[in-house]
Amino acid sequence: MLRVALTGNIGSGKSTVAQIFNVFGIKVFNADVEARNLYNDKNVIQLLTAAFTNIILTPSGEIDKRKLATIIFNDKIALERINSIIHPLVLKKYIEWCILNKNDRYTIHESAIIFENKLQEKFDFIINVSAPVNIRIQRVMDRDNIPEIDVRKRVKNQLSDEEKCNLSHFVIINDEKRFLTPQVQLIHKTLLSYSQ
Repeated sequence: MLRVALTGNIGSGKSTVAQIFNVFGIKVFNADVEARNLYNDKNVIQLLTAAFTNIILTPSGEIDKRKLATIIFNDKIALERINSIIHPLVLKKYIEWCILNKNDRYTIHESAIIFENKLQEKFDFIINVSAPVNIRIQRVMDRDNIPEIDVRKRVKNQLSDEEKCNLSHFVIINDEKRFLTPQVQLIHKTLLSYSQ
């Protein structure tokens, strides 16, 4: 089985591209969803409160994701600290998931921060979803109902789109001018040819 990473900066449209791969019958591991699910795990809550104190908890003892996001997107050290807690756990889940799907020709691992977490060596191929920064910012503002300044803080914590394109094997352009499905289909056919 080929392990393929699907990455792209915030608002690039990774999830839309992942859905298209799914339509072609390819299984997708969504690292962001897995990471969010971990915030409900009691052991993870203990680790995070040890790192960031009870300030990140709601009155009912759950992780306040907005508060946590405000902290980590304004402080690189805090972001590195949370990544060091969450991402090894996500990676463990991904390895277990790969074992369950080992008979597939290839699978997709969707994550915004493949390069930022230096995970590129774990994959046979990397696909980057690329979109102009102004389009990405507007998408995130519309999707998450947050101000532009907050989106720009998140953008600053990621590698530039150009760097990600240069480091990737395939690039999908999602600029609202080009159709996504034909781009995905071409990559899908190429990956199937490599996985024979």
